[in-house]
Amino acid sequence: METTLGAIAREAGVTPAMVHYYFKTRDQLLDVLIDERFVPLRAELGRAFADSDAEPADALRAFAEGLVAVAERHPWFATLWVREVISEGGLLRQRIAERFGDANKKASIARIAQWQKEGKLNPHLEPSLLFVSLFGLTLLPLAVTYTWAEESGGRAPRRDQIARHAVALLMHGVGPLVGPF
Repeated sequence: METTLGAIAREAGVTPAMVHYYFKTRDQLLDVLIDERFVPLRAELGRAFADSDAEPADALRAFAEGLVAVAERHPWFATLWVREVISEGGLLRQRIAERFGDANKKASIARIAQWQKEGKLNPHLEPSLLFVSLFGLTLLPLAVTYTWAEESGGRAPRRDQIARHAVALLMHGVGPLVGPF
């Protein structure tokens, strides 16, 4: 993300002086973007793992559905997150890590580990990989939904199908369904 403030001004259809008036540096603009756009989304998504009484499938489903809801309200979210936060070297990745650390991620991973200790989740799963897998199974399809629809003649999966698929795959794998879901 090597875009200059001048390039941002041109794309927005305003003068560079106007952008510089509000944002003295690109880092300041990024901080405002993070504060106004990502902080509320982060808080919303963090609630899925915060309920200590939640069952794993319910929390995983709430998290996946939360990602889908965010992507529906903010179509830019999934693609930007994959490109600038998840990807190595993404500028937003550095800024978000510097400003917020990984407390939410650690709390979610600790909750997954607790479910394992309680016998509610497969003990052979790696909690940090389960957390990342949930992101990947949800955000990657959301990020390519528009391209997918164009390439398949409009037959991309619906967003609610993506969340349901991610949770079903994590909780039951690809084998035959055993027990209630």
